[in-house]
Amino acid sequence: MGKFAEIRSNPVSLLEIFTMAVEALWSNRLRTSLTMLGVIIGIASVITVTSVGQGVQKATEQQIQALGTNVMLVLSGVARSGGISQGAGSASTLTLEDAQAAGRQVPAAEGVTAFLQRGGQVVYNDQNDSTSILGIDLNYSDVKEIKPQEGRFFTQDDMQNENSVVVLGSAVRDSLFSPGEAAIGANIRIQNGRYTVVGVAESKGSVGGQDQDDRVYIPLTNMSSRIVGNNSLNGRAISGFWVKAKDQEQLEAAQFQVTNLLRIRHNIYPPTPDDFRISNQVDIINTFSSVVGLFTILVSAIAGISLVVGGIGIANIMLVSVVERTREIGIRKAIGATNSAVLSQFLTEAILVSMLGGAIGVAAGLGLAFAASSLFSFPFIVSGFAIASGLTLALVVGLIAGVIPARNAAKLDPIAALRSD
Repeated sequence: MGKFAEIRSNPVSLLEIFTMAVEALWSNRLRTSLTMLGVIIGIASVITVTSVGQGVQKATEQQIQALGTNVMLVLSGVARSGGISQGAGSASTLTLEDAQAAGRQVPAAEGVTAFLQRGGQVVYNDQNDSTSILGIDLNYSDVKEIKPQEGRFFTQDDMQNENSVVVLGSAVRDSLFSPGEAAIGANIRIQNGRYTVVGVAESKGSVGGQDQDDRVYIPLTNMSSRIVGNNSLNGRAISGFWVKAKDQEQLEAAQFQVTNLLRIRHNIYPPTPDDFRISNQVDIINTFSSVVGLFTILVSAIAGISLVVGGIGIANIMLVSVVERTREIGIRKAIGATNSAVLSQFLTEAILVSMLGGAIGVAAGLGLAFAASSLFSFPFIVSGFAIASGLTLALVVGLIAGVIPARNAAKLDPIAALRSD
């Protein structure tokens, strides 16, 4: 009876209601903790998924932007076998002469570099690695902004004489050579040909699931004649070429100009489809951001189900609490507690459970997101909107879940309540 001694016929203050709600929850700590669990899981999931999604999106954008947002890729056309597409670049529809023409005749382009790409084995002593082999020209280093961290890239003499020299990606270097072992000057085998290592490219990381360091570079002329073969009737076939616009604002103009140039060179007129495909880094960023955004929304919606479950749990426990505390409610009303005071206390208890669970969920979500960003090396981004949304959801859940139990408690007849066991 001690905690009811101050209840009089005059209105109960908000502080008294809050204090009694805290005492009631503290006296049933285990039940209160279990009730909060659904809210904690829901809020933590929303915060974690949102933060991780934004971190991954930011990391990928940074990686793509590091390759240049004023760069676009032109790939050869698609070969078909039995009505099945073999993928972009599978047909030999582009030539070195196409890339050179783009370099001369596209006003918005600052640089153009052609490449040939195939998969293959590289071998050094008893070590071998399956990797991508890129035949490149002299402009590749500048257009793609890839510099050698050791040695050099190719010279005009390497191109003209089709020299068997190679620049290793950092991942391939680490795969073939022991730590501290010199790679420059070593001879390796590529597709049964002997190549001398003249450089190791700086590390560029992974972009879009492709490891930019897991590749080797050889002169385009060497690869065309000795590995791939000159398999185009109109010139030296290539897989595609990169176009670097003068700035990002001129990227769209460069794409338009390249498209028209290739259509003229390839005698393509409507409604004949293009025998090449163009994509740019901005399109890649926008597409990836859209995909990650949709995925984040989807997973957040699934996590929101936990909040609904948590709200049901709060409502259930509060209804049980009304039944268990029927006699207590009767005593309070008998000594002067009004319906509004009883309703306010039970509603306050529900809100406290929900908000406390929301706060713990936010802390847990931030901790999980930080751990994930540290483990997988992407930026740790805290979304203020996600935190505010999570706490608001927790408040709404508490209000909705507490209304019916609180009304039931307020409507109890004090005489019937006092007679209950």
